[in-house]
Amino acid sequence: MATLCMSSSSPVKLHPISPFINSSFPANPKLLLSFPRRRSFFHHFTAVNYVPESLKLRARVSLFPFLFTKSEDTESLKQELLEAIAPLDRGAEATPEDQKLIDQIASKLEVANKVKEPLKSSLLNGKWELLYTTSQSILQTKRPKFLRANGKIYQAINADTLRAQNIETWPFFNQATANLVPLNARRVAVKFDSFKIASLIPIKNRGSGRGELEITYLDEELRISRGNQGNLFILKMVDPSYRVPL
Repeated sequence: MATLCMSSSSPVKLHPISPFINSSFPANPKLLLSFPRRRSFFHHFTAVNYVPESLKLRARVSLFPFLFTKSEDTESLKQELLEAIAPLDRGAEATPEDQKLIDQIASKLEVANKVKEPLKSSLLNGKWELLYTTSQSILQTKRPKFLRANGKIYQAINADTLRAQNIETWPFFNQATANLVPLNARRVAVKFDSFKIASLIPIKNRGSGRGELEITYLDEELRISRGNQGNLFILKMVDPSYRVPL
């Protein structure tokens, strides 16, 4: 069944191919107890003639860390996500608890996403490797492992031409290409138009392979997407220069 990192509403009956804030000032209450008792805690931050402006600013950061998102926070979340999915065989070995944890980390990254209009971003262009998904049409966990895609799975997107390609490696080497129809700055409808079995035998699609894909997080290294049936897809960039055939 060919899909584009999503759950297609009308899948094509082929062999599965997966398109697929810190401050230096302590905020610890125990450390705050060490301040002199003659002045209240808040007095140390409100006495204009007593506290330098830089200290007051750092205090405000410490008191309201949820208002600040630093790049190191995003990087630590990305590292946590990659470590969580590393042993899960692209999601095939994930337990419900694993899926819940990964979804929680992904959701935090989605909140921190700085690319609000990914379809207009050059960061989207290129070939991405699928690292993790919850899509059963991709994972095919009910099949024996030797009948699944065991090699790497890639998805390539070119936002400028609105084309996408899914590339399955060992042992089947299937491919699928699709047109993308923007629904907004983050979501596209996907319409598959051609397939290749074993990278050699071309098959024209009659329009039955369709779905939607929303890009919820994007940077130069990592992409998170969600399909129209709720499936999660996590991919890493491997070749930003790759072009999808027209």
